[in-house]
Amino acid sequence: MNDRPYVLLSCATSVDGYIDDTSPERLRLSNEADFDRVDEARAGVDAILVGATTIRRDNPSLLVRSPERRAARAARGMPENLTKVTLTTLGELDPQARFFTTGTEPKIVYTGARAAGELRAELDGVAEVVALGAGVAIPALLADLHARGVRRLMVEGGGGVHTAFLTADLVDEIQLAVAPFFVGDPDAPRFTHPGAFPQNPARPMRLAETRAIGDVAFLRYLVGADDG
Repeated sequence: MNDRPYVLLSCATSVDGYIDDTSPERLRLSNEADFDRVDEARAGVDAILVGATTIRRDNPSLLVRSPERRAARAARGMPENLTKVTLTTLGELDPQARFFTTGTEPKIVYTGARAAGELRAELDGVAEVVALGAGVAIPALLADLHARGVRRLMVEGGGGVHTAFLTADLVDEIQLAVAPFFVGDPDAPRFTHPGAFPQNPARPMRLAETRAIGDVAFLRYLVGADDG
């Protein structure tokens, strides 16, 4: 892992593994105390990554919310907020999305060579577009982030991104919040997509922490040998 960041995958799901429903409004899968836990986790990393679909669907800002945590980061010589990272093969990103317009820290868009030119024109002045060959290979993305000084990366979805990182065996830790209800809609987005996961019955993850946060169950799994 010396040539890549430590990867923390963070997600909130329903009991049956959904990360949203199909309504126009974002499904609230957590509570304020758990949102604060996530904010604390964000404050401890260098960069945060979401997929382009998450930007289009949820329009997240991906900032550290707490002024005290931002001040503590600055006191440690870190930027107050995180470097924001996304990956896309299609492009089609709105430069007015909050991903690009909030925070003064760098925004990086990883893509393939085919979409890079158009993306550079669309996102000129708001993000750096990095072409990684024909497609977006996760090992190459992580190596590039490591070369930029990113030592801890938080991955926050969506399901396709989770699947890409997990099936590539490039996740070190999963922080999972489980909401106390079901969604049950086969058209709704899920925590992961079908794939060949190395985290299987022959190679289980280690459950390092469990606790109740109100009615939300928090689970922390260590995927590899490094406890982080």
